[in-house]
Amino acid sequence: MKMDNYIVDTGYGLERFVWASKGSPTIYDAVFPEVVSELMDLAGVEHRLDDPEYANILAQNAKLAGLMDITGQANLMELRRKVAAGIGIPVEELQAIMEPVERVYAIADHSRCLAFMFGDGIIPSNVKAGYLARLVLRRTLRLMAEAGMNVPLSDIVTMQIDKLPEYPEFSERLETIVEILDREEDKYADTLERGRRLVAKSARHYMDEGKEFPLDEIILMYDTHGISPEITADVAEEIGLRIDLPDTFYSLVAESHSKAEDKEGVEQVIPGMENLPDTKRLYYFQPDELEFQAKVVAVVDGNIILDRTQFYPEGGGQPHDQGVITRGNTTYQVVDARMEQGVIFHTVFEDMIDLEPGDTVYGSVDRGRRLAHMRHHTATHVVNDAAKKVLGNHIWQAGAQKSTERARLDLSHFKRITNDELKKIELIANETVMANIPVEISWMDRTKAEQEFGFVLYQGGVPPGKQIRVLKVGDDVEACGGTHVSNTGLIGPIKILKTERIQDGVERLEYAAGEAAVKRWQEWDDLLRKSADVFGVTPEHLPETSARFFNEWKEFKKEITRLKENLAESYSSNLREKAEIINGIAVVKLIYSGADLEELIKIATQLINIPETVVILASKRDGVKIVVAADQLAQMHGANSGDLVREMSRVVGGGGGGRPGLAQGGGPDAGKIDEALECGMEVLRESLAK
Repeated sequence: MKMDNYIVDTGYGLERFVWASKGSPTIYDAVFPEVVSELMDLAGVEHRLDDPEYANILAQNAKLAGLMDITGQANLMELRRKVAAGIGIPVEELQAIMEPVERVYAIADHSRCLAFMFGDGIIPSNVKAGYLARLVLRRTLRLMAEAGMNVPLSDIVTMQIDKLPEYPEFSERLETIVEILDREEDKYADTLERGRRLVAKSARHYMDEGKEFPLDEIILMYDTHGISPEITADVAEEIGLRIDLPDTFYSLVAESHSKAEDKEGVEQVIPGMENLPDTKRLYYFQPDELEFQAKVVAVVDGNIILDRTQFYPEGGGQPHDQGVITRGNTTYQVVDARMEQGVIFHTVFEDMIDLEPGDTVYGSVDRGRRLAHMRHHTATHVVNDAAKKVLGNHIWQAGAQKSTERARLDLSHFKRITNDELKKIELIANETVMANIPVEISWMDRTKAEQEFGFVLYQGGVPPGKQIRVLKVGDDVEACGGTHVSNTGLIGPIKILKTERIQDGVERLEYAAGEAAVKRWQEWDDLLRKSADVFGVTPEHLPETSARFFNEWKEFKKEITRLKENLAESYSSNLREKAEIINGIAVVKLIYSGADLEELIKIATQLINIPETVVILASKRDGVKIVVAADQLAQMHGANSGDLVREMSRVVGGGGGGRPGLAQGGGPDAGKIDEALECGMEVLRESLAK
């Protein structure tokens, strides 16, 4: 039944009321009985709720399990013994009944969790909420494998969404959700294959040293490579190294991430700041007035603090303003502006600041720099909205940065953005620009803003305070503290420069707006004309001409390779007659002045087809190049190509090495090439004489 009021589940256990009212043995059978029933069938578990004895065991287990302490490194089997004793049955019987049932309950709970997470637009990744989604997803896949469920995870999540008609937006996003799940399942299969090899290597290392497999490394393997602890334990046991995993492993992993995020979010408190008043931010109230008058509040470590300012401090991905502060005939160059605890610091270039609290000063912000930042910041909202319209509502801003020349926007997305999608995003963004839509900015009560627009407000981060600054650019609505143009037409053209995947589940768009976009177009036009001039054609004929030249180049390269092979074969035939026999081994040496390393290797490879042969080749090309090859019979007699090359290369002032059968090296001193060859022969004579 749909509730009249939407609320946030704060963890008080509202579903327990459903459980109590239905009287089912477990909360899972009360909350989603149909899903549990279907999953039990898929797992081949006989879920006999109509059997009083079976239902009583489930009910008593649920009652007593709720009293168990599972914090720290709890041992599930010990806890299970306590429950079995309370019920009055052998622990083995309880284990046999509960293990497959609990596995299905976990799959039901996890798959519903995934339905809500992906329905809300979360994309699996290795950071923050995306990390938790991947953790739950892979845990579910592992449980499904243990339960013998040979169905895609997407089928089970689809089953959950079908049971949630009160969330029609989930069904609308179903196609995207299924694609995400199927991709993640394929990735997990690849991870299993790579993970087994990595775990086996580490396990052998710890076995050789007589050590246990550290829990910290198991967690690290899971975090870094996605290798589940169960896989680690299985592979290690196959090698002969036993691992005792805590039953709370996944809780420990999640806890470590929560602590790391909490640590990142700790605000640094600056001593003495509590005595300074907040700086009035004129850029919010008079954004077009870049010249202003203010009074000095304090001068601290080369920073001027004013009672009011038009200088925007760095924040929200927007760089700080620059400009000047003047008093009388003295001018201070403002090179940085930052805000700490409500106070804006103006860092100036000059070492000596002749200002006192109460002095009146005049400030002037660099107009060109500010305008470029405003255009790129407003363009970020436009591009974000266009990306949602093209890629889907799951798109969520994961970071942004603006500058005078370009801007970038990081978006949560489960696959690479195609070129066609990129062009559509760019087109929609420019349509918004040409529509000349007014940019609406208002200060709103946080609660009212959330009720009206939802948590999409916080794509760029959650601002502090009860009042938040809400920015509406076309269909994009966000809480934003940056500076912006007054309408989308003032952004100017938007040109997307490139896209790249910066991490799993996050795509980066880089783009330019306004004059910066025009400059990029001009640069690309110059490159196009210069490239066309190289071929002596007009720009429109460049693609077909470059394709023709490229294909011809590939054919010429093949022909050059063929000729080199013929040349190598020709040299091989002539050189066989010049071989020196040392203790039954034919030794061929030659200086081939014009040959490159590739040709020397080909000749050497041809020659060692002759049984019991060693080949020593050198060339004068960019110094000295040396290649030595020895067949297996020659190696058995003591010839080692790597040793020979090292000794010869040392003579010409260089180095080298390689395998016993083939090695290469060289050095800069071409005048000692004959000496190097003779050195190689001496080493070889000594080796073959043993």
